Amino acid sequence: MSTSERRVRIFQSFQEAEAADREFYKSLTPEQRLDILLELIARHGSSEGLQRIYRVLERQRG
Repeated sequence: MSTSERRVRIFQSFQEAEAADREFYKSLTPEQRLDILLELIARHGSSEGLQRIYRVLERQRG
């Protein structure tokens, strides 16, 4: 995000990366989290909302 310092980190596993993400967001104040959300909305727009993708499958009986 533009208001924070960007860093690159390398993790040994996806679990380690996810844990680091959780710790990072836990360390932020609610105001900082809201700032990130508002920046993402400004960058990507909010009028479309979330895209929903679904598929209907026929269930075989038997």
